[in-house]
Amino acid sequence: MQEPLIDFLKSFGWNDIPAWLGLLISALNVIVIIVIAIIVRGLVEKALRIAHTRLRARMSGVEERKRIDTLDRIFGYITSVVIAVITIMVVLSELGISIAPFLATAGVVGIAISFGAQSLVKDYFTGFVMLIENQIRQGDFVEVANKSGTVEEVTLRYVRLRDGEGAVHFVPNSSITTVSNHSRDFAFAVVDVGVGYDANLGRTYEVIRQVGRELRSDPKISNKTLDDIEVLGVTQLADSAVTVRVRMKVVAMEQWGIKREILARLKLAFEQAGIDIPFPQRVVRIANPAIPG
Repeated sequence: MQEPLIDFLKSFGWNDIPAWLGLLISALNVIVIIVIAIIVRGLVEKALRIAHTRLRARMSGVEERKRIDTLDRIFGYITSVVIAVITIMVVLSELGISIAPFLATAGVVGIAISFGAQSLVKDYFTGFVMLIENQIRQGDFVEVANKSGTVEEVTLRYVRLRDGEGAVHFVPNSSITTVSNHSRDFAFAVVDVGVGYDANLGRTYEVIRQVGRELRSDPKISNKTLDDIEVLGVTQLADSAVTVRVRMKVVAMEQWGIKREILARLKLAFEQAGIDIPFPQRVVRIANPAIPG
């Protein structure tokens, strides 16, 4: 941009351009480039914001909106990096600094770094694949790399989780091999309850189903349940109890609260129906020591 301005001045007879004027023109050009970059970044942000708003308005489900929010953050980050890199290259070119050696050096350094930072490259590649496949979204409750919690941030580098105790975990994407997502569509509240060997299983099942009907009719809980309670049957004949497994289909992320509610209501219902919930007991016998003659 400096050469056209100098040629323009020479056309008016300014053949001897002072050095300070050339520096001033370069400084003004750099300022113009930075201003243009800021304007472009603002326009891109506005375009992304408009697209984000329109896409969210078209999506009726919570899950689709979570994915739109996550992708919006990732695209915002990528566009910022791209605009910053292009701006720096143009500024260097304006200052008369050739960027070709930088590009060549960057290529060599990139190859060297790729050998020493393979896990970092794997982080970005794995993060990209997870976003494309829609495995994790902001707001999901997941288990990854032996950590579990609510997803607060998803980037191409890591996933940030906050567990039930408030601790924040930064999990590199390269360490994620399996994703257990508890936030998709629905879940099951699974409960194992033990009853005595003398309990009538038919009567026990009826009491359990009655508890399920009460849950479904409770206005505070009914909107969190999706189906009637299921009695899956006996799963274990333990030393002191017969273990019966039940489950209820519920809205995703509500399974733990519903499970606690089922356990509390089953205990009360079993007490009223006279169904024993046994607990381990131990009988200790003390032998009399031999009495000396």
